[in-house]
Amino acid sequence: MFFHPLDFLIIIAFGLSLWAQFKVKGNFQKYSQVPASSHMQGAEIARKLLDQNGLYDVRVEHIRGALTDHYDPLKRAVRLSDTVHSHASIAAISVAAHEVGHAIQHSEAYGALVLRHKLFPIVNFTSSIAPFLLIGGFLLGSLNLLGLGIIFFSAVVAFQLITLPVEFNASSRARQLMISEGMISNQEETGVKKVLNAAALTYVAAALLSLLQLLKFVAIFSQGNRE
Repeated sequence: MFFHPLDFLIIIAFGLSLWAQFKVKGNFQKYSQVPASSHMQGAEIARKLLDQNGLYDVRVEHIRGALTDHYDPLKRAVRLSDTVHSHASIAAISVAAHEVGHAIQHSEAYGALVLRHKLFPIVNFTSSIAPFLLIGGFLLGSLNLLGLGIIFFSAVVAFQLITLPVEFNASSRARQLMISEGMISNQEETGVKKVLNAAALTYVAAALLSLLQLLKFVAIFSQGNRE
């Protein structure tokens, strides 16, 4: 059974996911054209915020690509992309501060982040196996394979749900840090919020899409058991 009533909601969630990605790129491009009044580049903002929070051992590195920015907890490095590292725009400093927010979470052993790090090796395995188990379960009509696929896929969904508070908290920290340090004006705060909120929406849309897919698989599995 490949079609299910939940497919309508899944299509809507998929559309929301595409819209969220479009929103991220649109807001980032828009506020990449708005210079920051501090005239500080993304790398400078990151370094200053890290130092002011005692994270002198966390490096700020350049990474190629667009929107490839991330914090590496293993190497203890904030990596900033081409459009963030050496640019002094509202978009650039917002993203840089967000990644610093993750570094601070790591230093404080923020609960949701710690849990996400522990789940990562498991999810890295289950995410690659789950699709094959689910497809095999459908094609072969095997509830055992389908059930195992659901268990593996559940780990992926759990990881995405745990990611939500991590990302929202990092964005909140970023905004508050820049405000408290006088790095942005009251007028610039609106732009910072739009950049960070758009990015957070992509995680919400992805989590919603995966959750609905999981519910569909569980419903099909339950129906199969009743037949």
